[in-house]
Amino acid sequence: MKILFVKLSSLGDVVHAMPALQDIRRTLPQAQVDWVVEAAFVPLVQRCEGVSRVIGCDLRRWRKAPLSAQTRGEWRVFRDELRRDAYDAIIDLQGLTKSALVARVAQLAPGGMRYALANRTDGSSYEAPTRWIADLALRVEPHVHAVQRSRELCARALGYGIPAALEYGLRARKIGDSDATDGAGKAVVLVHGSSREDKAWPQAHWQDIGSRVIAQGGAIALPHGNDAERERSEGLALRLGPRAEVWPRLDLGLLTDRLAQCAGVIGVDSGLSHIAVALDRPHVQIYNFDSMWRTGPPAPAGNGPARQQSVFAAPTPSVDAVWRAWEQVSRP
Repeated sequence: MKILFVKLSSLGDVVHAMPALQDIRRTLPQAQVDWVVEAAFVPLVQRCEGVSRVIGCDLRRWRKAPLSAQTRGEWRVFRDELRRDAYDAIIDLQGLTKSALVARVAQLAPGGMRYALANRTDGSSYEAPTRWIADLALRVEPHVHAVQRSRELCARALGYGIPAALEYGLRARKIGDSDATDGAGKAVVLVHGSSREDKAWPQAHWQDIGSRVIAQGGAIALPHGNDAERERSEGLALRLGPRAEVWPRLDLGLLTDRLAQCAGVIGVDSGLSHIAVALDRPHVQIYNFDSMWRTGPPAPAGNGPARQQSVFAAPTPSVDAVWRAWEQVSRP
């Protein structure tokens, strides 16, 4: 059985779809699963166990010049790659017009079907074309965690029960000694950047939490994804001193590899924070909005201690609240 996942973006949403693929691996071990995703996320999805082929696209960039010769040429290459195989099931996990378009272009095998969400879920974007193009649109409970939404959609589309265990299957690649940064194995990564400024935590809070980590003998690592984040990272490192390091800008694959080696992560609600959860690193996720029920770390199975916690307060959580959570998740 050949299955195509259509989950193009954003970073956190892509991570939240990974457990659905692991469910398929456990319940339908002979299935081949391919995944269409925005090109920037290809290195990340390549590290997800069970993905046979990752097909990258550049819809975000193509929309800026849809009629240019370059866009038309790149679209043809993408279309041909997408239609290289015929699929028994094409599952639109995103529920947007762009994902519906990709699902429509992809090729069905004889008797194959396209599946999609029939309704919007709380806090998520949704556009009607996804259900118009699907052969079968499935309704899910609106008040549902983002991880569970994808798991339920796939389980109902393919006819299996959702396994009790939740696994992301995200496996980092080993960083050789020549590539490792000094102290990478014991650095706490501060994920201060987000695509939304209203998710940010005050810079003074980051300096305070970083100082507490350093006072306990730890080190700080500061990633960044754009020039504004780089400038904030450099300013924070300057204030924290020599135990704070600004990482170079890395693709998501290499960044995942580094996150896997760190002592843990403290971050806002962002894609990198969700990667930390998928890697099962000790992690505190900071929320300025009461939305952690939808995107925060899922509750651990059984009665074991939580390795990831969410902290919410309005207008923003205090340093003390985040530090208490960090002390809990970082205990040996």
